[in-house]
Amino acid sequence: MAAELSAHHRRLAQQKREAITTAATELFLERGYDGTSLARIAEAAGVSKSTLFKQFPTKAALFEAIVTESWQRDAGDADDAAARPRTGDLRAGLTTIGHRYADLVGQPGMTALFRIVIAELPRFPELGRMQFQLGKLPYFTSVQQYLEAEHEAGNAEVPDATSAANQFLGMIANYVLWPRMLLTDWDPAASDIHDAVEQAVQTMLARYAPTRRSDRVSSRLTAPPAGS
Repeated sequence: MAAELSAHHRRLAQQKREAITTAATELFLERGYDGTSLARIAEAAGVSKSTLFKQFPTKAALFEAIVTESWQRDAGDADDAAARPRTGDLRAGLTTIGHRYADLVGQPGMTALFRIVIAELPRFPELGRMQFQLGKLPYFTSVQQYLEAEHEAGNAEVPDATSAANQFLGMIANYVLWPRMLLTDWDPAASDIHDAVEQAVQTMLARYAPTRRSDRVSSRLTAPPAGS
């Protein structure tokens, strides 16, 4: 019975937390970060001020939670190596990462988060730092580390994993996220997003798939002698 009550209380706490972060995101968009008080967020979320202050003692702590949870949603913990694909199949690994990333940046909450940060950046540069250091950078690093692992295992030729990760994620975000920042009616079909990810994977394979040994031997045999 005690365990059931404990689980029930955890579920209630999580539900209240989600209500708070959802209400805060909507109010930040509507009224701005500076124009939104914690008391107003508590009212909109349907929780008491004491409940909100217990979980988020400051507005900065609340925004930090929104950033962290937005970047981890449906994508696993970016710092958890187990959440990354196993090495051994570059196509499969990139496909998994690509579709996870498309799902992540395609969610309405991610668009809202970027809009809040961009709108408030001149007055609150710390919001941009939070977005970068707590969200984008850890996620980017996880992709970079995956590519490095494939390179070290001989499954890819990625001499610069930083550039490669930028290229791959950029191709996907350029179709899924950034048009949505400017076009309120941008809502590509799931099949179009799938195709965009697959095209990005194909581009990465064309650039970074390992050269087969037979290809290297053939290249040496057909190359003109040195000094000719």
